[in-house]
Amino acid sequence: MSGQYEVAVLAQAELGEGPTWDARSGRLLWIDILRSRVHTFDPVSGRRSVRTTPQHVGAVKPRVGGGLVLNLRDGVGLLDPDDTFRWLHHEAVPGRRANDAAVAPDGSLWAGTMRYDEAPGGGSLSRFTGDGSVDLVLDDVAVSNGTGWSPDGGLMYYVDSPTRRVDVFDHVDGGVVGRRPFVEIEDGAGFPDGLTVDADGCVWVALWDGAAVRRYTPSGELDRVIELPVPRVTACAFAGPDLSDLYITTARVGLASPLALSGSLLVVPGAGKGLAQPAFAG
Repeated sequence: MSGQYEVAVLAQAELGEGPTWDARSGRLLWIDILRSRVHTFDPVSGRRSVRTTPQHVGAVKPRVGGGLVLNLRDGVGLLDPDDTFRWLHHEAVPGRRANDAAVAPDGSLWAGTMRYDEAPGGGSLSRFTGDGSVDLVLDDVAVSNGTGWSPDGGLMYYVDSPTRRVDVFDHVDGGVVGRRPFVEIEDGAGFPDGLTVDADGCVWVALWDGAAVRRYTPSGELDRVIELPVPRVTACAFAGPDLSDLYITTARVGLASPLALSGSLLVVPGAGKGLAQPAFAG
């Protein structure tokens, strides 16, 4: 099945990523990793803004007390409501950058990294609490990508893109155990990138070089495909006042002849019902 997409923001992002609904401000946050930009979009007024971050930015999420948390090249940073920047955790590793991140039901930030050359084992997934403490969740990762939780918080879904799998873990006491495959993307259909989980527990997966977003039921059955006009689909999230519209980021990086909409922010109105996403408790 196909969905009817619309163009929310016509853009030429090199590596658009990480759409996140900020319920407090009524805005969608999204980023351009390689241009070090944080974009905002108000779907009601159509207002947009762009700000530059001090480094390549892998993800941006709202904070409980206002401001933003940023997954940056050299660590996790905090942007206060008055625009003051400070590091929550600074750990520069040559050749490594931040990638996707997500906020768990308990308000912790699960932040991924990868090497610029995407070397196997060069990335990781770590859990950050509001006081700056950090626990390494996964090492030996190539391209740490989509992360999300089931509606009851008991399962965590995770993508290391080159594996072509979405894996699932049991989420217990702030940690994860029992890693096993949830779905595998077949050859020729692209690579799993970002993901989101809806109110029914279905997992929506963006397909890099797959020109689509897929929805899988909690049992792992494919039950919907949204075909899109660009090959490099990077991430998706439900947004808007009723969390019914699916926003989709795209990229143009690495394409010899990018299509007109490559790098734009797309939306499928009324695609489903999303889960309210917690803000970072820091």
